[in-house]
Amino acid sequence: MSISPARQAAFNILLRVERDGAYAGELLNAPAMDRLSAADRGLAYELVMSTLRWQSLLDTRIAAHCKQKIAKLDAEVRAALRLGACQLLRLERIPVHAAVHESVELVKFSGKRSATGLTNAVLRKLTADEKPSSAGDGEQNAATLSAEFAHPEWLVARWIDRYGYSAAGSICAANQHAGQAALRCASSQVEAELAAADVLLAPGLMLACARRVLAGDVVHTAAFREHRASIQDEASQLVAALVGRGEQILDCCAAPGGKTAAIAERNPQAQITAVDLHEHRTRLLQERLRAPNVTVLTGDASSMEWPRQFDRVLVDVPCSGTGTLAAHPEIKWRLRPENLAALQDLQISILRHAARALAPGGRLVYSTCSLEAEEGEGVVQQLLQGPDALRVVDCREVLGELRDSSELAWETPEDLLRGPYLRTLPGVHPCDGFFAAILTKA
Repeated sequence: MSISPARQAAFNILLRVERDGAYAGELLNAPAMDRLSAADRGLAYELVMSTLRWQSLLDTRIAAHCKQKIAKLDAEVRAALRLGACQLLRLERIPVHAAVHESVELVKFSGKRSATGLTNAVLRKLTADEKPSSAGDGEQNAATLSAEFAHPEWLVARWIDRYGYSAAGSICAANQHAGQAALRCASSQVEAELAAADVLLAPGLMLACARRVLAGDVVHTAAFREHRASIQDEASQLVAALVGRGEQILDCCAAPGGKTAAIAERNPQAQITAVDLHEHRTRLLQERLRAPNVTVLTGDASSMEWPRQFDRVLVDVPCSGTGTLAAHPEIKWRLRPENLAALQDLQISILRHAARALAPGGRLVYSTCSLEAEEGEGVVQQLLQGPDALRVVDCREVLGELRDSSELAWETPEDLLRGPYLRTLPGVHPCDGFFAAILTKA
């Protein structure tokens, strides 16, 4: 039996995620995947994402049948074992013989023939195991949620302390499966075009321009290829809407450009400056943006000279990404508690410098896709203690304006708030986890 294209692709991606620090989502959407059939692409996606989402649980089950410590195994052997275990323990309709045999073949293919016996023995023993139960042990603590939903215990403990046990459980559960895709449609005409292409849409819960994809292939429609319909989480769209309307708008950390495009659609007469640190990302940003009123610059938002002052500024900073673990499960295995302090320092640096570009009376929106207080309220509090003459605007005011103008479809805006700030939680809200603060300058 040869190795199926889907398993070979999944194995290669898992190796790159572990060895190179690559992101699975980017690799799964890379041009190389176009060589696979639709069925093989779908299987490769499921294999990669399920293996990463359930990695700690898989490692625990593998360790019970393996004399060597998993961390001591070669990366190729570890990836093949996890891939095989995922098929045996987490996926339905995968033949046992295919899962075991092809995992062994992957070990051979990678030049680790000496480990084929170990791989075969461990996976054969796993076939006799019962599939893991989704029920916890009844104890409402971080260890229970960590074991049940394959999350680092330290991260779960933080969420319980901050959001409560029930919300933490909802976050963990939501992270273990793909959420329903959301679109940003440029117009009702685009919606009609998608409907004609057999894409079934439903109104978004967050914004009037957001639509949830119930069925159909959006990616291969003309509207998607021409960037008139874009996949964008509803919380991300909401952050862009908080920026409001202005004449001179700055987007400080703009790539990949979803929020920039949303701001441009709402502000067709504005002059918009989009900045990103990396040249390859700004090139992609220029290719994707079709708005003539957007100027794209490459630069460091924590130190560059601003060309002018702006009446609207978006500072969507690099962050841990703990609000996006459903799409980026590898993050939870890489992140360490000590990383948060370094991220906060970077975020404060960018925010303070961006605040200098804000004109008096203007609006600055600071946002992250993180659930961690250090990257949200902690950054804002540090800024307010500095010399910048800024004050916090209660997000309730702006959400109320968006609802009154029929741009916000969420009936109870107060559910989206934590104090004066926007705070969405996966599983609690139908979107990624985002934090946003609105600031203004006297």
